[in-house]
Amino acid sequence: MRLPSSPSIGHHSRSIVLLSALLVTACGQQSSPPANQSSPSASQSSPLASQPAAAATDDKRPFTGDWTVTGSRQVMDLAPGQRAGIFRVSGSLLLGGKQRLNLGFQSEAIGFSDTTTGMQGRSVWTDEHGDKAFSELSGEGFGPGQLIEGRFIGGTGRYAGISGEYSFKWQRLGAIEGDELAGRSVDLNGWARLGSPSALAPTTAGGPK
Repeated sequence: MRLPSSPSIGHHSRSIVLLSALLVTACGQQSSPPANQSSPSASQSSPLASQPAAAATDDKRPFTGDWTVTGSRQVMDLAPGQRAGIFRVSGSLLLGGKQRLNLGFQSEAIGFSDTTTGMQGRSVWTDEHGDKAFSELSGEGFGPGQLIEGRFIGGTGRYAGISGEYSFKWQRLGAIEGDELAGRSVDLNGWARLGSPSALAPTTAGGPK
């Protein structure tokens, strides 16, 4: 005897099949993220990556040196025991130390010395690329054995923004003949800190180096 099929059973079967299809579709859409949603790793940069990599330029660079110069001076006698003079010298400067600024420089110095007020001067160190480091000089005088201190006040090229200090004593080489003089430094030592690599100073031509 054949039993008639119940329309309610067929209706329920179709509902279950339709519900299953909807669930599979919904799960497939949730498994893939929206195209316009960016990954946190891509949208957020690492704090370390945003920090400037200038640790090397922020460190002190200790150095020693040997400075040999020749030049001239003019002296004026003032009151008893008082003399004033001007000098201009140039020569070669060789630096030592693992963190030295450069192996060598051509150097120039000019200044005024007085037995009462001391010595004030300026110096320029120029490397093989034409980059220059400027410094102020001060001390008791420009005579043998007198302490002279230097302070970097800037420069051009890789020495733009340089800072630091150095000191040395002056040793005369040979007897002075007329206005000519020759000498070398004794115990020259100091430190320097290079400025930011992005800091550019004008060259003698007026443009950035």
